[in-house]
Formats: sequence, C-alpha cells, structure tokens
Amino acid sequence: MILINLLPHREEKRRQRKRAFYSGLGLAAVVGLGIGVIWYGVVLQMTAAQEERNSFLTAEIKRLEGQIKDIATLRAEIDSLKARQKAVEDLQTNRNVPVYLLDELVRYTPEGIYLTSIKQNGDLVTISGVAQTNERVSELLRNAQHQSQWLRQPDLVEIKAVNVHVAAGSRGQRRLFDFSVRVSLKQPAAQEAGKPASASAPASGPAASAPRKAT
Repeated sequence: MILINLLPHREEKRRQRKRAFYSGLGLAAVVGLGIGVIWYGVVLQMTAAQEERNSFLTAEIKRLEGQIKDIATLRAEIDSLKARQKAVEDLQTNRNVPVYLLDELVRYTPEGIYLTSIKQNGDLVTISGVAQTNERVSELLRNAQHQSQWLRQPDLVEIKAVNVHVAAGSRGQRRLFDFSVRVSLKQPAAQEAGKPASASAPASGPAASAPRKAT
C-alpha cells in the first residue's frame, strides 16, 4: 500500500520549527527564572551577612568610643594630679628660697657693704644697701654672676654718693655710696637642691643695717 501525504510538507516543517522554538524559549525562561531566584537568594544572604558585619562594627565602634572617653577622663585626672604635684613641689621649693637667698647674700656680700632692704617679686630680687666704695658694689655683682648658685643676671639699678654722720667721737661726715641692685633667682644644681648651704663657707661680710644718712 502506498501512502501519499497530501499536506504541504513545508508547512509541517514550519510548525515543527515553531514548536521547537517556543519550547526552547520556555525552557530558557524557566532556566533564567531559576538563575534569577538563586542569584536573588545569594544577594539576600550577602546583604544579611553585610548587615550583620555592619552591626558588629557599629557595636565595636561604640565600645571603643566609650573606652576612648574613659582614657580621656583618666588622662585629665592624671594631668590634674601632675599639676597638683608640681604645685606642691613648687611650694616646697619656694618655701626654702628665702633661706637660700639670705645664705647666698651672707656668703657673697663683700666686706664694706651694708644691706638695708631685700625685696622679692617672683624671681626678681631687689637689693638695696650702702657701700664704702664703688669697687665693693662691683665685687658684689661679680660674685652674684660667677659664684652664686641661686643668683644670676645681676643688674645695677642705681648708685649715688651720700654723706652720713659718723659715730659719736669722730670728726665730720663720711662719704658712702647708696646703691640698688636687681638679681634673678635660679634653681641650684640637682645635687644641691636638698642641701642647706654649708656653714663653713667663708662669708665676705655680714648684712647689717646701714648707718644713718646725713640730712
């Protein structure tokens, strides 16, 4: 028996190709949708993981900020304690300054000089007195500049000749020199800071009251 296809074979092939195309297109859509769903799930997981890391970092940053505040508070307390300690040390040092100052003046004031007043304003000390000669005042300045551990930068403020009455029984008046010297105080060497001045050091002359000036 012979079968004869009366349908157009080209039209049948066209329909087959169309069915194959739509089938492939549907399969591709299904595969693409599946890939999209999988990628979306991966993105969600990555986002959740990143949010978790961000939350951890935020918590750590807050904890570190709290520690930094604590450290700043401790530093402020330490600075305050250091300032108090320095104030106490300065007070202890300044309390001994008059003792050292008087000892230095006794030690380095030459014979023939009589001190009448000592005034301190911070690190500056103004010394007034009467000298027998100008050379005595120069010697006092040299001693303060080169020998004293506490005195520095001596500066002669004023010197003038005056006539004073001599003691009863003497004749006439005596010519002396009224002077004023300004010096700065300095800290002694560390090994000398805690030691009182040696009593065996030779004193050039006592600091006494000045004789009465002539009117």
